[in-house]
Amino acid sequence: MDRIVFFSVLSIFSFLVAFSDVMIPQKHVTALPLSTNSRWIVDENGQRVKLACVNWVSHLEVMVAEGLSEQPMDAIAKRIVSMGFNCVRLTWPVFLVTNDTLGSLTVRQSLRSLGLLESISGIQANNPSIIDLPLLNVYQAVVSSLGDNNVMVILDNHISKPGWCCSNSDGNGFFGDQYFDPDLWITGLTRMASMFNGVPNVVGMSLRNELRGPKQNVNDWYRYMQEGAEAVHSANPDVIVILSGLNYDKDLSFLRNRPVNLTFSRKTVFEVHWYGFTDGQAWKNGNPNQVCGRVVDNMMRISGFLLEQGWPLFMSEFGVDQRGANVNDNRYLGCFLGVAAELDFDWALWTLVGSYYLRQGVVGMNEYYGVLNSNWIETRNSTFLQQISALQSPFRGPGLSEVHLHKVIFHPSTGLCVLRKSMLEPLRLGPCTKSEAWNYTPQKILSVKGTYFCLQTDELAKPAKLGIICTDSNSKWETISDSKMHLSSKAPNGTPVCLDIDSNNTIVTSTCKCLSKDNTCDPESQWFKLVNSTTRSSTMTKPSTMTKPSSLISSTLNFPAKDFSWKFLGSV
Repeated sequence: MDRIVFFSVLSIFSFLVAFSDVMIPQKHVTALPLSTNSRWIVDENGQRVKLACVNWVSHLEVMVAEGLSEQPMDAIAKRIVSMGFNCVRLTWPVFLVTNDTLGSLTVRQSLRSLGLLESISGIQANNPSIIDLPLLNVYQAVVSSLGDNNVMVILDNHISKPGWCCSNSDGNGFFGDQYFDPDLWITGLTRMASMFNGVPNVVGMSLRNELRGPKQNVNDWYRYMQEGAEAVHSANPDVIVILSGLNYDKDLSFLRNRPVNLTFSRKTVFEVHWYGFTDGQAWKNGNPNQVCGRVVDNMMRISGFLLEQGWPLFMSEFGVDQRGANVNDNRYLGCFLGVAAELDFDWALWTLVGSYYLRQGVVGMNEYYGVLNSNWIETRNSTFLQQISALQSPFRGPGLSEVHLHKVIFHPSTGLCVLRKSMLEPLRLGPCTKSEAWNYTPQKILSVKGTYFCLQTDELAKPAKLGIICTDSNSKWETISDSKMHLSSKAPNGTPVCLDIDSNNTIVTSTCKCLSKDNTCDPESQWFKLVNSTTRSSTMTKPSTMTKPSSLISSTLNFPAKDFSWKFLGSV
C-alpha cells in the first residue's frame, strides 16, 4: 500500500511541477519581406510566418474593393484585424492595369456607368476622399489602409475582364481564351508588381486564379506560369510568387515528377482551392467519415504531396455558407479544419464580403459565404470564427521550437483543444493556447508529456480521466474510421468507446458513431485530431521558475506544506 501511495503522490508531483508557471506566448512581429524555407513561409529572420488570410473582392465590374459604400476603409481594415486575420488576398482584374480607359475611370464614373447611384451615396458618406479618385488609385489606397493596420496583402490576379468568376465558358479560363491574352497578362503582372515594389505589406502575388476550361493543358501551364513568375520576380524581387493549378485550382499533380524551372529560389509557393461543393453533394449524401477519408486522400494525391516534397502550399480559397444550415458545407468544414490543423498550411478564407455593389446583374447581393454580414459590421457566424481561431496561429515551423515536439488534441467542430483546468476537475475543451502537451507513444498511449499521467476511459458516457496505470486496454487509443479522427479505446468492461464531448464541452467516452455507411448521422462531436506542435501554451512551464514542489502537492492534497514530510516519499 505504501508503494501505491508513494507512486500516486510522486505522479501528482510530476504532473504539477510540469504546469506550475504560466507563460503567455508573445505576438511575433513579422520582419518583411517574406521568403520560403522548405515547406514553410518565413520572415527576414527565418521565423515562420503563417498566412491566415481573408479574401477581399475587388475584381467585379465596379473594380472597387467591395464594402466601401457600407463602412470606412480603415474600419474594415481594423475589423479584419479584430477577427484574427493577418493577411488579405486582394483580387484584381488584368484590365484594371492594362486598359487605360478603365483604369482611369473614377469611382463615381464606374458606379454611375453601372447605374449604382445608391453605392455612390454610400461611398460619399463613408469614404468621401476616394469618390473622385481613379480606380487604380483606390486599389492602392486599400493596400495602404491595410498596411497602416499591419495587415499583409497578397495581390491576386483573379480574372482578366472584370466580372464574377468562374465558369469554363467565361473567356477568362486559360491562356488563349477570349479575354486571356498571355502577353497582356504578363504586362498586367509586371505593372502591378512594379507598382507595389517597395510597399512592405505587399508580401506576395498570386499569378492567376482558377485556371480552367477546354484549353487547359500542362505544357502551356509550364510555359506561361513560369514566364509570369519570372516577370513578377524581375519587377519585384521581394514578393513571394504564388502559382495556381489546373481544373479550378484543384490539380497540381503534374508537379510531382516535373518541378517548375525558375531562375530564382526561396520565393515560390503553390496554391490550391477546396470547398464542400468541390465534391458536389457527396458530404450530404454519403457517410461523413468515408467521404472525409476519400476526399482527403485525393487532395493529398493531387496537391498535398507538395508539402512532403518541401514546397509551401497555400489553401488560398476555402469557405462555407455562414448561415450554418448547409449540411454539405458543415460536414466538409469539420474534415477541412482537422486537415488544416494537422498539415498546418497557410490559408485564405473565402470571403470577407458581406454584400456586393453588383454581382451577376444583382444589385446589393448578399454573400452568404461572407464572414461579415451585409452591413459590413457584425459577423455572420461568431461560432465559425471560434472554429478557425486556433488555425490563425502556427503550430510549428522554423523559429517556433519553444518546447519539444508534442501533440495537442484538437476538436475541429469547436476549434478548441483538450485541456485540464485543475487536478480535481474533468478534462474539458478550451482554447488551444492553454492546451496540455500530450505524448502519443507507439503503444498508443496518450500521456501528459513529462508526467506519469495518461488518458483513460471510465464507464460509458462518463468523463474520460487521467490515470497512472497505463498498461490496461482502457489506456490505449487508436485512430479509427476513414477520417482518422475517431479516437477509440475500450471501457474497463471491454466495450469499445470513442472520445466525445457532452453539452458542457466535458470530455467523455461514448459509443462510436457514424463510422461507416450511415449518411444520416453526424460524427463531428467525436472528431479529434492529434496535431504536432512545438509552440508553448500558457500552461507550459519554464523549469527555472517552478513553484516549490511541497507547495504544489500540499495544496492539491489539502494539507499545509510545513506538515508534508519528504521522508514520506522515501519510506517504502
